[in-house]
Amino acid sequence: MQFKKRASEILLHPTSLPGPDGIGDLGVSAYQFVDFLALSKQKIWQILPLNLPGYGQSPYQTLSAFAGNHLLISLQQLVEEKLLLQEELADRPLLSAEKVLFFQVQEWKEKKLSQAAKRFFQREERIDYLQFCQKNNYWLSDYALFMALKEQLNGLPWQKWPKSLACRNKLTLLLYQKRLKKQIAYHCFCQFIFYQQWKKIKIYANKKGISIVGDLPIFVAADSSDTWVLPHLFQLDENGQPTKVAGVPPDYFSSTGQRWGNPLYRWGRMGLDDYHWWRERISYLLQFVDSIRLDHFRGFEAYWEIPAEEVTAVNGHWVKGPGEHFFRTLKEYLGELPFIAEDLGIITPEVEQLKENISFPGMKVLQFCLDNRKDRKTLLRSMSQETVLYTGTHDNDTLIGWYKNGAKPEAVRFLKAYLGISTKTSREDLVYSLLELVLDSKAGWVIIPLQDILCLGSESRMNTPGTKEGNWQWRFLTEQLTLEKADKLKKIVEEKQRG
Repeated sequence: MQFKKRASEILLHPTSLPGPDGIGDLGVSAYQFVDFLALSKQKIWQILPLNLPGYGQSPYQTLSAFAGNHLLISLQQLVEEKLLLQEELADRPLLSAEKVLFFQVQEWKEKKLSQAAKRFFQREERIDYLQFCQKNNYWLSDYALFMALKEQLNGLPWQKWPKSLACRNKLTLLLYQKRLKKQIAYHCFCQFIFYQQWKKIKIYANKKGISIVGDLPIFVAADSSDTWVLPHLFQLDENGQPTKVAGVPPDYFSSTGQRWGNPLYRWGRMGLDDYHWWRERISYLLQFVDSIRLDHFRGFEAYWEIPAEEVTAVNGHWVKGPGEHFFRTLKEYLGELPFIAEDLGIITPEVEQLKENISFPGMKVLQFCLDNRKDRKTLLRSMSQETVLYTGTHDNDTLIGWYKNGAKPEAVRFLKAYLGISTKTSREDLVYSLLELVLDSKAGWVIIPLQDILCLGSESRMNTPGTKEGNWQWRFLTEQLTLEKADKLKKIVEEKQRG
């Protein structure tokens, strides 16, 4: 993928948008955020995976590699479509405006979505709904049955379902497809509405000259519709339990590494049909986004394999991935791949060579650059144009949090000397000095989490790797996104010629 021009963009997951329903949604606040991007001369909106999260509410531990997170559906838009009545939202519980309380949100919002689905199916069948279901039958019908069964069985992972269901006995599946017909239809409805609402946002953003960068998690959760339907593509035993799991060795974030727990792929099996599951997955995502950040790119060259019985990632080892053959095969079917390689972590010459051979731009993170480099003065100016430079990702602290609590002393000394930072420097002046630094770099794209635009501290961090509680919850408030903020950002972007 070649960068046509230097650009600046903002990283914000839709769950972090403001709104009355306890979680960001695809309603008015999403359109207002696009307007803010346009006013501040941003050309790109980057999001995290849109998939339905599973364990820990992580969008990187998904219940399906395809299905969107139906909790993002705007209920107000359903009122406008007369699928809900305004008074039916009056029993909304008191929900936090500053963080997502996932279980409370899910309990209330799914009741409303069920009401909307009931009205939807009482009407004459819509041709666009039927076309959506038919077009996406590869994954949708199995996903909807999977979700209906999970609800029927009190949320148990599919590995603990009755044997005939876990092993997908045909007669048993037919029985439950009839028994759970309404529940299955509900999940198809949610995916249809999610698809419609997001497509409208994408069209709106594109008309304003703003592209959307999506995120493709390399792995899926062990308890997912994908592993249930296609167990032969994953390293699972006869009971569906992973035998080997994914993670990374000890690194910047953790001295014992990160044991993600996702089942690893059987790449040889996947290659037999030219990676059909991957092709379907990527094709569907490209209906929602313009470019894709390819999560954990180095895992396609070699991945860290951990025996499932290990409780940490220390006792793993590197195993060769599908490499260039995988990407060449995708390209044969899908054409040019608008991918950004997330090439952070332990990067070998082989990973660099793979990235070069398939011409994907890579990533750099300002915090890592300043912490780990001696030639800090020349680093940003000598950076390749085929680089996407982040102030921080969803896994990093905010700039303020990093500077105050995590930055190495030599990085702090450099910034004080190079940018003239002192104890009297305000929080906003400190952050915007750093933003000017990255926007002035040679990197093709510069990506800034909204938390840094708003000069927020560690309390607004999105995720802390290696921890299980309190992640993915951050939301901003409507009043934080001011015209003054947009104008200030616009002036810097224009000065650095990234408009």
